[in-house]
Amino acid sequence: MDFIKNIKASMCREIRLIRQRPVCLIAALGTMTFCMVFFLTFLKDGVPGELPIGIVDCDNSSLSRNLTRQIDATQLGKTIRFNDYAQAREALQTGKINAVCVIPDMLYDDVLSGRQPTITFYVNTMYYIGGALAYKDLLTMMNLSAGGVQRELLKAKGMDEEAIMGRIQPIVIDAHYIGNAMTDYRAYLTGTLIPGFLEMTVILVTVFALGSELKYGTSRTFLENAGGSMTAAITGKLIPYTILFTIIGIICDTILYRHAGFPMEGYLCNLYLGTFVMILACEAMAVFLTGAMPVLRTALCISALYSILAFTLAGFTFPVEALPPYIQGLSTIFPFRHFYLMLVQETVFGSGFEGWYPQLVSMAAFMLLPAVTHKRLYKACELQNFPKN
Repeated sequence: MDFIKNIKASMCREIRLIRQRPVCLIAALGTMTFCMVFFLTFLKDGVPGELPIGIVDCDNSSLSRNLTRQIDATQLGKTIRFNDYAQAREALQTGKINAVCVIPDMLYDDVLSGRQPTITFYVNTMYYIGGALAYKDLLTMMNLSAGGVQRELLKAKGMDEEAIMGRIQPIVIDAHYIGNAMTDYRAYLTGTLIPGFLEMTVILVTVFALGSELKYGTSRTFLENAGGSMTAAITGKLIPYTILFTIIGIICDTILYRHAGFPMEGYLCNLYLGTFVMILACEAMAVFLTGAMPVLRTALCISALYSILAFTLAGFTFPVEALPPYIQGLSTIFPFRHFYLMLVQETVFGSGFEGWYPQLVSMAAFMLLPAVTHKRLYKACELQNFPKN
């Protein structure tokens, strides 16, 4: 009973501190609100469109003009004509266009005579998404145009339609985009970035809330208020933040998968559970980092670096399996990596608890970390023998 009373006393004290100095509350709500509004509006169209593509038409025939119109008619491309290659190259190097398509002279005559003309692409892949999409758009349209030209030539030679299609496309590809059939960048990026920013916010806010007790010299009062129990003091202090972050996480998940229409093959309540466990794991990691480095400035710097690395090693931008073996092992020290695997299993495959319980266990294992630095953090709060600046 005394332990529960100590937790309650610590929790009531933290609620008073939040009312007197609501910096953590404002930081948590402000950061997540900004991220939700920014990403849902910034990527509202799903896929980038109207990418500027330069066209250098050296042939100026009916065929080359038809190719230009077809590229311009696609959702991704918006053609810009240039008189010569030098102008197009300058525009490509300055970032005004994403790609250049050079249509050679005598294109139409070469096609009619059966020769093989070469159409050249120049793509600026320094802008990865824009360059990759522009290249995909150009390649698709050129393949379709080449198939159309070949079809007309074979028809003129008297071949029937079935034989023509067998010659043009001997193998038909049936592609299925699992989990994101529209290749919507909102579902690919926003659905993962929002939990990532929540993870970062949880760690930084928790580190600040604990580290400020050391910085401002109130750590002894923090302990005495909980009857001298470090466990009760930390538990009571984190309960208000856990409730706050859980509510924020549930609201974000509901907006993304109920109102924004992101693909969800499983159940939203399972995602709520995963979000809650991730929040507890992130708080445990924050307590561990604060205990390991009981100086607010140092702890915040290391926590920020740790949180940013979680985005890189989660696996949603570059597959972890393609990284060196020692980096693959390093990815397991981030709760966000395990949450991302759980997110994919639930939203894309709808596998349920049996599909992602290993990730849930892995995130729960992070809750043991505070025990490692428990004694060190207790001494720091009791003795206040660490620098405050």
